[in-house]
Amino acid sequence: MTMPRREFVKTSSAAAVAAFAASGAFAITPKARKPLRILFLGGTGFLGPHMVERAIAAGHEVTLFNRGRSNPHLFPDVEKLVGDRYEDISALEGREWDAVIDTFTYVPETVARTAELLKDHVGQYIVVSTISVYANYATPGMDESAPLAEIEDEVAAAIKTHREVGQHYGAMKARVEQAVEDIMPGRTCVIRPGLIVGPGDPTDRFTYWPARVSRGGEVLAPGKPEHYTQSIDVRDLADFCIASCERKNMGIYNADSPGASRTMGLLLETCRAVSGSDASFTWVPAAFLQQHQVGAWQHMTCWVPPEGDYLGFGQVSVAKALANGMKIRPLQDTVRDTLAWINEEPEDAEMMERAVNRRARLPKAERAGVAPEKEAEVLEAWHNKP
Repeated sequence: MTMPRREFVKTSSAAAVAAFAASGAFAITPKARKPLRILFLGGTGFLGPHMVERAIAAGHEVTLFNRGRSNPHLFPDVEKLVGDRYEDISALEGREWDAVIDTFTYVPETVARTAELLKDHVGQYIVVSTISVYANYATPGMDESAPLAEIEDEVAAAIKTHREVGQHYGAMKARVEQAVEDIMPGRTCVIRPGLIVGPGDPTDRFTYWPARVSRGGEVLAPGKPEHYTQSIDVRDLADFCIASCERKNMGIYNADSPGASRTMGLLLETCRAVSGSDASFTWVPAAFLQQHQVGAWQHMTCWVPPEGDYLGFGQVSVAKALANGMKIRPLQDTVRDTLAWINEEPEDAEMMERAVNRRARLPKAERAGVAPEKEAEVLEAWHNKP
């Protein structure tokens, strides 16, 4: 069973971001010893608001550059520059910043254009990339030096927007990383996060498990409980991005939970303990799941069977990031806060409707996970197999 390269996922809805921000769940942040001028290219999606909150709390001077369409109500007291990465970045001209954090890193040409404009006006360019840049995950313990995914020049040249990246997501991100380093050698920091999870997650790939386990009953579980998994809480990633500005980190860093430290068994048991449900887990082999059209990653989220090109899945080294300011909170904190986000009751009527719709969507697994009827079907087939 194989997993397609991570598909492009749109940024989270206004409901998800605003609801979490309203919860007051952002951690208390100490003031920075030296306030920085930080430019965020984006800043209003899933990861962005957490970074901006962290930067503001630390006393940094923040500027946002985006189209002004996604969650424009956020951060009313922050300077906002309006433009379009594909068409008009002139609002960035004639300004100086200590660091820029770029999360819109899908097309090398687009990112290179911005880096060229800023190279003499910023001290550090942080590229938020992805752990999907690697050619494969066949080697347990692989680090930032592992071979990268590749794409033919003519194929890459034909991709003009993030909407066209598709299966070339990892290879295109790798090209983005190199493009910025070529323009700003020695002043580039590349952060490669794994699966980003936690309150406000627009993908449901992690959220599925806390939501499903909290409902109790027999739960279809993938492979073996000792299979490894990795993910990073969006708040820990945000903290590391800002810490990288403050510490002037340069180079490349995998950003994920420590490799070979979390298993699917631990994840599901933590969901059960935090939710207090009566869930029981039936672990079904990868081959049987595949036979019944239940796929790794999309249906059985956070999981890929450790075989072939994925033999080292869940075991990627993050030692370099941990040695340079990254901190990872306990898994139970992420599960607890994700459940709280799912179940919160916003006061605003429109927000309430969206929250109710979100809770209703999760059991149906429209974004990720297994629909209840499909789960029941596979469990029955497993128990009745010859």
